[in-house]
Amino acid sequence: MRITLLVVGRTTSGYLRTGIDDYAGRLNHYAPFDIQHLSDAKNTRHQTEAQQKASEGRLILNALESSDHVVLLDEHGRQHTSVDFARWMQKRMLSGVKRLVFVVGGPYGFSPEVYTRAADKLSLSAMTFSHEMIRLIFVEQLYRAFTILNHEPYHHE
Repeated sequence: MRITLLVVGRTTSGYLRTGIDDYAGRLNHYAPFDIQHLSDAKNTRHQTEAQQKASEGRLILNALESSDHVVLLDEHGRQHTSVDFARWMQKRMLSGVKRLVFVVGGPYGFSPEVYTRAADKLSLSAMTFSHEMIRLIFVEQLYRAFTILNHEPYHHE
C-alpha cells in the first residue's frame, strides 16, 4: 500500500520542513510514502470562504485517483489514541487498499464535494493547529503507528 499526504500549499517554516522530512524518510522504511503539494488556489483575495473552499476542492479532487481511499484530516473527524490509530492503519493495509491518501485542506476546510469523496475523517486533536504544523504532527503519528505495529521501542505505554 502506498501512503500519500496530500496538502494544499507548501510548508514555509524551515523547522517544520526539517521535521516533516525527517519523519517522511523514516516512514519509507515501512511503506512507500510521499507528500504531494498542491498549489494554493489562485486569486483568493477577493473570494469568499465558500469560493476558496470550492477552488481548493477542485485541486484536491483532480489530484485523486478513482481507487484512492481518501481520509480527510478534519476537526470533525474521529479521534484515536496512537495505539488505536495503529490498529486503524493495520486494517487499511490488510484491506487491499492500493493508495491511502490523507488530505490536509486549506485554512477554511474542505468543500462539500471533497467531503463526499472521502471515505473517512480523522481528527488529530480537539485543539486547532496551523495547517503547516498539522503536517508534522500527522507524519510523526503515522511513523509512531508503524513502530507500534512492528513492536519497536519508539512508543511508550
